[in-house]
Amino acid sequence: MNRVIEQILNHRSIRTFKDEPLTDEQIHIMVESAQRASTSSHYQAYSIIGVTDPSIKEEIAGLSGHAHVKNSGHFFVFCADLNRLAYGADPETKTKMNANLENTEHFLVAAIDAALAAQNASLAAESMGLGICYIGGIRTDIKRVDELLNLPEFVIPLFGLAVGYPDHKPELKPRLPMEAIYFENTYRPDEQAYHRALERFDETLQEYYAKRSTNQRQDNWSTQIQRKLSKPVRMEVTEYIQSKGMNKR
Repeated sequence: MNRVIEQILNHRSIRTFKDEPLTDEQIHIMVESAQRASTSSHYQAYSIIGVTDPSIKEEIAGLSGHAHVKNSGHFFVFCADLNRLAYGADPETKTKMNANLENTEHFLVAAIDAALAAQNASLAAESMGLGICYIGGIRTDIKRVDELLNLPEFVIPLFGLAVGYPDHKPELKPRLPMEAIYFENTYRPDEQAYHRALERFDETLQEYYAKRSTNQRQDNWSTQIQRKLSKPVRMEVTEYIQSKGMNKR
């Protein structure tokens, strides 16, 4: 097993950071690494915003519910960005382009591009001895994040990335067994094996929650997911995205 694979398999989310900012060089390496990710049709349909203003970080930390937004060494926001694609287009061409930019396909392209870029940035960060934590909580008040970052039409904030020097080392959180996520040729060809895999994972995660060093609890995967999805979550996000000109068709 090589060092890259070892690094990937040892990933864990870091939520407590030392009081030490990232250097400009580290930030540049992360952004350059993000830019080398695969991108559909060379669109590079994302933008990355480094948030350094303490008041903005404070507000995003509050609305997202994650203190490590402000306590990290650096905080990035990854945005789906279709705005740049119309750069230099005349009005007639831009009208034709908008019919494409408003559709679900290009919304997916931008979201996937941003996610691939962020994962490259994360791998680069961890290779430098840094820790990372993705922050989906910025979508809890996505309109306010939009206002804080002054985002134009066809640009939406997808998630944040808190990066810094780890000040703890949490246990590795178990992942679903391969039988539950990888299938050959058709979806879930062996239903019995699939259900056995999920049952085993419930047992594994219940043991993990009971024995981990912090935030111990009695829980398992299926109960946790059902509990989370049984109440409405961020229902305003769809309307917001469409108001920005994306995912309308």
